[in-house]
Amino acid sequence: MADIDRDTGLAALYRLHRAELLRFLVARTGDAAEAEDVVQEVWIKIADQCAPIANGRAYLFRVAHNLVLDRLRERRRRMVREQRWSDSEVGPVPPSGEVADGRENIEQEIEAREEAARLASAIAHLPDGARRALRLHKIEGLSHGEVAARLGISKSAVEKHMAVAMKHLRRLLAD
Repeated sequence: MADIDRDTGLAALYRLHRAELLRFLVARTGDAAEAEDVVQEVWIKIADQCAPIANGRAYLFRVAHNLVLDRLRERRRRMVREQRWSDSEVGPVPPSGEVADGRENIEQEIEAREEAARLASAIAHLPDGARRALRLHKIEGLSHGEVAARLGISKSAVEKHMAVAMKHLRRLLAD
């Protein structure tokens, strides 16, 4: 779809990829309401776009990704600002010894939440049998034999479901 014009192409691409964009953003933010807000911001950003776009889908996803990053940066700035205010009004809270740098801890927490949301989204997109086998084996800690008994299938079928699940997860998480 080279040289998509603003009036028909970008709007059409937005409508075509809106659901996929929303899933992408839910995985990034971990919050469906925030993802919906970002999708609306994407529309506002692309509505002003005048130049032709060579790869409209990639452009939409890049705009969405950049908006999520902007929101994370703003959230960090707000937290730092509120912490400074709190320190000036109440006084600094003594360190617990576990966290050396609060900003580093916030970044790690955001990354961990993002990764958990991506994993949850990837698991939700697995085929039913693979998802059930994965949950029973990896999350509930059952052996392949116990999973087979619980699902009423053979042990080799459980192993096949696990192989499918791991293959899908590797592919989905690599994107």
